[in-house]
Amino acid sequence: MDPMMILALLAMGCFGGFAAGLLGIGGGMILVPFISAVLAARGVPESLVVHMAIATSLATIVFTSLSSVRAHHKHGAVVWRIVALLAPGILVGSTIGPWIGKQMNTATLSWFFGAFVAFSATQMLVNRKPAAARDLPGTTGMFAAGGVIGILAGLVGAGGGFVSVPFMTWCNVRIHNAVATSAALGFPIAFAGTLANVFYGWGEPGLPQYSLGFIYVPALLIIVAASVTMAPLGARTAHRMPVRQLQKVFAVILYALAAYMFWKAL
Repeated sequence: MDPMMILALLAMGCFGGFAAGLLGIGGGMILVPFISAVLAARGVPESLVVHMAIATSLATIVFTSLSSVRAHHKHGAVVWRIVALLAPGILVGSTIGPWIGKQMNTATLSWFFGAFVAFSATQMLVNRKPAAARDLPGTTGMFAAGGVIGILAGLVGAGGGFVSVPFMTWCNVRIHNAVATSAALGFPIAFAGTLANVFYGWGEPGLPQYSLGFIYVPALLIIVAASVTMAPLGARTAHRMPVRQLQKVFAVILYALAAYMFWKAL
């Protein structure tokens, strides 16, 4: 791997790690478009580029989420009760998402990624106030919500914050707590999804050297080295920002990602 590509991956890791701590989105959605570009430049077959970018992105979240949640926990912002209720459904959903993604071609996967990210951004930007009496659902409802979050996160290679943060704020969880709790949820999502991507990608023809299933290991190692150092800085920044400003930053970044993936699909 040439030095310029290594520098590009380090820069991605810094940006993705900061975003993971700031927004609780695991950094995955930030990384997918950039990893896609790197893999394409290395001559990876077009049919595998987005699948591998999603799998590699999801694997980075295993490490980034631990660094991010540690910083949020120091601020007492993680609601561990919500983590415990959502995690079982997330573990189930995160193994299903990569399987669904394997059945989709690159263009379809790119369209789906872009559409869902744009929808999430709009929900955050509109800032429609939830009913004052609205609360989190019961145990069954939380398991179902976790399953949906896990499937979507595993499908698009993200930590689930693009779904879990809007879901929690819709249920009257303060956004700073939603971001911190989403960071904690990133680990079970990424761990289950990574194992699934290794399994579903094992023996796939056309994979480049140093791949572990759909995961491109050199990119994973370089990105993680940078992202775990930046995630705590992002977390500290999040706790200094006003609620509405944090929501707007979240939405703008998601719109930019959606636009790139629509372009990729075309």
